[in-house]
Amino acid sequence: MFTTENEEVANHGRLKGIIICRSKCALIFLILALSGLIFLLRNILTLEVSLASVIVSFCQKRPLPSYQTHTFCSHLGLKPTQDEALEDRYLLKAIAWPKLPARPAPVPLNQTSDPVHSLFTILPSKVQKEWHVGDQLEALVQMHDFQGSPKCYGGDFLVARLHSPELQAGVAGTVVDHLNGSYSALFPLLWGGSAQVQITMVHSSEAVAVLQRLREERPNRVFFKSLFRSGKLSETTTCIPCLPPDSAQQSLCNYTNLHTGEPWYCLKPKLLSCDTRINHAMGGYEKPLYTNKEALLFQSRINLKIVIHASGPDRINVLPQKIGTQSLLQFMEGVYTPAGYYYQGTWRPLYGTSVRKFNDSSSITQCLTGKVIHMYGDSTMRQWFEYLSAFIPDFNLHRSKRVGPLMAVDFKHNILMNYRCHGPPIRILPVSTSELRYVANELDGLAGGPDTVVVFSIWAHFTSFPIEVYIRRMRHIRQALVRLLDRGPGTLVIIRSANFVAMDQTTSKHSSDWFSLQIDKVLRTMFKGLGAVFVDAWEMTLAHHSPHNIHPPPPIIKNMVDLILSHVCPDKKKS
Repeated sequence: MFTTENEEVANHGRLKGIIICRSKCALIFLILALSGLIFLLRNILTLEVSLASVIVSFCQKRPLPSYQTHTFCSHLGLKPTQDEALEDRYLLKAIAWPKLPARPAPVPLNQTSDPVHSLFTILPSKVQKEWHVGDQLEALVQMHDFQGSPKCYGGDFLVARLHSPELQAGVAGTVVDHLNGSYSALFPLLWGGSAQVQITMVHSSEAVAVLQRLREERPNRVFFKSLFRSGKLSETTTCIPCLPPDSAQQSLCNYTNLHTGEPWYCLKPKLLSCDTRINHAMGGYEKPLYTNKEALLFQSRINLKIVIHASGPDRINVLPQKIGTQSLLQFMEGVYTPAGYYYQGTWRPLYGTSVRKFNDSSSITQCLTGKVIHMYGDSTMRQWFEYLSAFIPDFNLHRSKRVGPLMAVDFKHNILMNYRCHGPPIRILPVSTSELRYVANELDGLAGGPDTVVVFSIWAHFTSFPIEVYIRRMRHIRQALVRLLDRGPGTLVIIRSANFVAMDQTTSKHSSDWFSLQIDKVLRTMFKGLGAVFVDAWEMTLAHHSPHNIHPPPPIIKNMVDLILSHVCPDKKKS
């Protein structure tokens, strides 16, 4: 665009120069051309931003969808109270996602978001032409399709981080969807030196629409099985938490939790009774789920977790903080502030207890002396147990290391630590029904108190189900935690959030980061104000340089464990 405009100006000047004086034209034009080139180079960043603004001006914002009832899973379980129904409505509004424009036919791939054609631009500092620690950095993203045309509606799932490989530093950014094809990525500047912007398109808006459809219309796309046995006779049937509309025509075994009302059903065996069920296990995945055209929206190295490049520089140099008398957080008032950031490979939270390093057995056992630690959840919680059990001796319960329950005991220091997986739905190796407990039930069996630590992580096995299923489960756990804190004041509650995972076309159907994002928002909202410690695994995995994995690598796990131990035994001098 810039070249075309300059050529028109040059042609006009050349024609005018011929009319006035042929002999002087070349020199004048050369001077003008050089001046224009220098001006263009000096202002290329401003021109790029202006161009993006022009593109955005042609696009109108699309409103977020209104609240609506979702799936046939929502009516199961105990009928919600009026307050619970209001909370459901609030939570569903909080996670509402932009809808695609109405079109008569599916969108062809060449009209969907293409991260290769899309670009971002670091906006210049509003006050001065330099950045200091405590400032906020903003990058403007303009999405284009595979034909290079700008997108005019939002809904793309983008994530952003600011990092410095040299300093082993990183922080998660926040992405603002302007609902017109443009996005703003905001970053607090927390360290001096080099800082590089990285923006990734996890899913296009068109792919998110497919995931929404799967979540609402195919809630049982992950299914489970149970073995029924009596004497020498055994049968295996399918189990699901969401009954389809035609379920009345099938014989079912109802295993709804009597304590919380959590629903769970299995198809009734043909020859055996419902009370002969002996285990629970992962069953499989429904197929097919994508149409051929939808599958094109989930291609690795094309439109699934692909980095968007910058139209200009993608890094800046951050100068030291200008006002040395104020704390960093005071200086950053009004700037987006994340939970924390990495610096020299160590996680530094921006609020609450400062993190200490627990690098050896003596520091860990000294911290946990006299404590009882109860861990509940999925395998991302089991990672914490496995890390700590390297310092606290395992007590062999003759159970599978992957399934549990697990226990570690240090008699000398009076430490007891145990882990138990949460109840169904959970994708797991066969586990006895007697060992499959609901977390809310377990919490109601604890006395609590200042020497009790309760830790849980529940998210990965709920990503394939409608969000109402997760809301109901978290509500029961929250109610149980309130009861525990009432009878056992001083109980320390630690909650681990969802984290990013490795994805391909297959895993996106049931374990996409988009599903985890929705779950994460619900989790944060529902437990806000409870007084629990929140370990932000979402930001800790986004800000780190390691590839995404459902089970974060050891450096991240160590930072997480250091964080929770710092809350178990805080350094009062540094808090």
